[in-house]
This record gives sequence, structure tokens and C-alpha cells, in this order.
Amino acid sequence: MKDIQNQLDHRRIDIQKVGVKTITYPITVLDKAQSSQKTVATINMYVNLPHQFKGTHMSRFIEILNRYHGKIDIRQYHLILDEMKHRLDAESAHLEMIFPFFLQRTNGQDTLQIRRYDCAMHCFLEKEKHLRLDIKVPVAAHPTGAGGGDREAPAVGLWGNVLVRVRFNRFMWLEDLIDIVEDIILTEAGFSPDGSVRKPVETLLDKLERTFARLPELAWYEITVEDESQGYSLFARASSTDDTQLPIDVMQR
Repeated sequence: MKDIQNQLDHRRIDIQKVGVKTITYPITVLDKAQSSQKTVATINMYVNLPHQFKGTHMSRFIEILNRYHGKIDIRQYHLILDEMKHRLDAESAHLEMIFPFFLQRTNGQDTLQIRRYDCAMHCFLEKEKHLRLDIKVPVAAHPTGAGGGDREAPAVGLWGNVLVRVRFNRFMWLEDLIDIVEDIILTEAGFSPDGSVRKPVETLLDKLERTFARLPELAWYEITVEDESQGYSLFARASSTDDTQLPIDVMQR
């Protein structure tokens, strides 16, 4: 069988992306309370090839992934990117891991709850490595006050979510970032005093942005607040400076 990858391509057409996607694979994430947490991720791996290569052997992506079986965590991502780039003779390498993260919480009655947070790591290596972490934090529709007279109290359920995307200057626990968001949600996402009207998404976004701007751990952030309680989405979004040129070598511990 001919080695298509190593044949010269005189058309000088760059292949922007080639790789594999939606691989279900076990990974390990850092856990402040228990040191580490095992979860299952959906993984996408792809590279950008220079024009002189026509393609690549797709099996090499799986080979690289299997070499790190049981050792894939936020501290190892740059090793996978390095190997992808060099073994595949690529100009750049990309790794995306989408996974659920679980936290143990207690409510007012000391009842243990396991909460799920949908997360994603977007990792990129060209000349320098970059990492962006996305976290979706649910916003529950718990009223902070009861309506007067015969007014019916708002229903308890899911009001919406806060999607946080960050790049780091230095290490920060995932739990600490979630705690900051949830503390602000508790104080800023409540209903009005009569229990009838929820504050607009801009109110919550403003407090989140002012808090994130003071966090020295963050090099960049983007925050989106969504209200999905009406059957459609109302949203507000804010971000810090442009992130396209931020080299990231953090989340190492």
C-alpha cells in the first residue's frame, strides 16, 4: 500500500483540518477534594498539514491517544499535542476534550447532592501551546421571596445557565472557579422582592464580569448568561481583551 502522506503534492493546497472526532475515552481531571476524578470525555483530534503532504494515516491519532491511556489529564495535554505535531509532520495540532465534571454539594438540610457541570478543554499547539477551558454552570429558578396575597410563587426548576470560557495566567482549581460563579448566582440571579420578576441577564453578567476582571489567575475570559425560562433564550455576553495571541502554559501542578 502506498504511503499517501509522504508523497509530494505539487498542487500546494494546504489541508486545514484532518483528524478524528467524537471518540469516547476515559480521562482524569484534577479534583480539589480528592486529588483527581475519573470521567469520560468525547475527544476530537486534528492537525493542520503543510501543502506538501496529501494526507495522514488516521490510525496514528488513535495510536497516540492509546499511548496515554489512563494518563490523560490537564497536566498531560501538551505531551499529546507535541506527539501529534511531530509524528504527523503537522504545522499545528488540536485536541478537544468535552467531559462532565462532578461535585459533591450539601443543601440546607445537609443532604448530599452530586452536581454535574459540563466542561470542555480546547488545546492548540503551533509554535506555542494554548488552552481554553469552558464550564457551563446551571442557574436554578429558586425564588428568593414569596409573592404577596394570592400571587403564585415562581416554579422551581432550571432558569438558564452561565457559560464561562477562560484562559489562565496560573493554576486555578476548577472547583474554585465554579464556586465564584455560583456565589454570584445566589446573590444576583434572584427574583425581585415580591417573588414575581427575575432580574435581567445583564445584572448577573455585570457582577460576574466585574469579579472576573479582578482574578489574577485569568489571562482572558468570556462570560455568557442565558435565560431559557420562557422557551427561548435571552442572553448577554461580555469578554476581556482579544485572546488569539495568548500563549498558555498553565494548569500544571
